[in-house]
Amino acid sequence: MAFHYYLHLLYQNILDSSWMEIVAASLGILSVWYAKKANILVYPTGIVSVLLYVYICYKAQLYADMGINAYYFVFSVYGWIMWSRKDENKEELPVTYSNLKTWLVSIGVFLVSLVVIQILLRIFKAHDVVYWSTIVPYTDTFTTAVAIVGMWLMAVKKVENWLFWIATDLVSVPLYLYKGLVFTSVQYFVFLVLAVLGYFEWRRLAKENILAHA
Repeated sequence: MAFHYYLHLLYQNILDSSWMEIVAASLGILSVWYAKKANILVYPTGIVSVLLYVYICYKAQLYADMGINAYYFVFSVYGWIMWSRKDENKEELPVTYSNLKTWLVSIGVFLVSLVVIQILLRIFKAHDVVYWSTIVPYTDTFTTAVAIVGMWLMAVKKVENWLFWIATDLVSVPLYLYKGLVFTSVQYFVFLVLAVLGYFEWRRLAKENILAHA
């Protein structure tokens, strides 16, 4: 019974989606596919996707979500620059594992993000009693903070970025089901599968890099 209910919701979500939402979602999936392969096209496809979502969120008056997508845009540009740079040997930024300093920075960014996102939510959602009576504000805060760290780690080509995306997607799949956004939930399930594949692919690339410089 529940399966038929969610199938109906998925069908309804697709019908209610604008062409812009479908294009943005499709480009988002394509961007993660390129990320899995460590292909720089992750950034142009991702940038178009997040810019579309900025506009969609603005029109829907979802200003907090619009702000998050604006952050994704900024770090997509940063990541594009980082992936485009070459060293004195004309080599691209390699895929590597995070060291202790990177982990400490990641934890710091995560904790600061938690606080900032909660403050923003309490500003923009202050009068939404129903919203604050659920776990949604806290799951939204967690997934966004984790995604912010994941975005930065991807920009500097660290294998562990995929662990943060996996955590984000694992929470987002049931979260969007709970919100009744089945189409978005399916999209995040696809992201989850690609993130797992991306993690193993980047581990392979990192090991090849270690062997090449041994």
